[in-house]
Amino acid sequence: MTLLQITSLLIVLAGAFGAINYLFLKLPSAIGILVVSLLASVAVLVLDLFLPGLHMAQTARNVILGIDFSDALLEGMLGLLLFAGSLHVKLADLRAQWRVVVLMATLGVALSTAVVGAGFSWITGMPLAVALVFGALISPTDPVAVMGVLREASLRKSLETKIAGESLFNDGVGYVVYLVLVAMAFPATSGGHGAEAGSEVEFATMLFLQEAAGGAILGIVLGWLVFRIMRLIDDYSLEVLLTLGLAFGGYELAVWLHVSAPIMAVCAGLLIGDIGAKHGMSEETRKYVDAFWKLIDEILNAVLFLLIGFEVFAVAFSADLLVAGALAIALALLARLAAVAIPIYLLGGPRKFGPGVIPIMTWGGLKGGISVALALSLPDSEWKPVILTATYIVVVFSIIVQGLSVGKLAAKVGREPELV
Repeated sequence: MTLLQITSLLIVLAGAFGAINYLFLKLPSAIGILVVSLLASVAVLVLDLFLPGLHMAQTARNVILGIDFSDALLEGMLGLLLFAGSLHVKLADLRAQWRVVVLMATLGVALSTAVVGAGFSWITGMPLAVALVFGALISPTDPVAVMGVLREASLRKSLETKIAGESLFNDGVGYVVYLVLVAMAFPATSGGHGAEAGSEVEFATMLFLQEAAGGAILGIVLGWLVFRIMRLIDDYSLEVLLTLGLAFGGYELAVWLHVSAPIMAVCAGLLIGDIGAKHGMSEETRKYVDAFWKLIDEILNAVLFLLIGFEVFAVAFSADLLVAGALAIALALLARLAAVAIPIYLLGGPRKFGPGVIPIMTWGGLKGGISVALALSLPDSEWKPVILTATYIVVVFSIIVQGLSVGKLAAKVGREPELV
């Protein structure tokens, strides 16, 4: 199938499954599309058992495997989704919560990676270095999934800012940690780095600094340049086009420069969404930019969650792998609890941040398509099927079970007036 045919098929199916959800399931939009696509995938697999001559499952598998989910997300949709998400996070709100956001996006990711890596190595017997790669790809909360749920959860503002800000930044940090650990665990795919302990540490440090700092600097510089241009223009259609060019072009430039493209997209989006909106756009332009990026966000969310449901065809299932996946769910939740609780206690404890902050942020730390994409992009090895299956099970559980219940949890444990 051509790129145009694949794109047309995905949009048609996203619209159709969205309508089914709206008319019958009435779940939050993105989660509903995931559920319908997952049910459709399972139905195809079941029908194939009774009508094997039609080869329905194999045909569907060929189509899905023909879509490079990892490239489509990591080098296509992700830049737009992160840019769109960061546009709606205000710097003033983020500044008020910056300590907990920074700690969770750094120390939290490191703690979660270590907990999941050590636990998964013990569960499966895989080498610790490889298990840490799984820890790195499953630890970050997915801003796409998180923000899709936040719109439905009616959380208080300070808590929403913590979750949204942390998910935007820990996604970029987690991706950098993943790249570093992959280079160390699979040296043959990264030019042979890491032969000695000293060179491993030096290489990991330099790669992290290059990716993280480089991405932030590039995002701020490009965002500032676009902002300065927008101040000279009063044409909403051209200014929308400039923001689209920033998201697309900046992301690809970051990939080319080998700096963190996700961090670039977040920093550029934060600058344009706050300083750019206040000082570089007219009221009319702000409305159009806001509406345009909300629409882009909704459409890409629908397509992404559709693809997650269909990726069941790319996953190998067996009794051992299902058990490993179920244990990985518990491990990921335990690691998330550590990633939330330890930074909060370091900053003064839960009372300082309002009622229910630890359970809500733990349960609301959803995993998503980025984890699946990273698992799919792993170098081929005997452990890749285990990691891919466990990742898929954790992500589906996270989006469906946690995503549908985090609002109820917030209403139950976060009722008191916030203290900060």
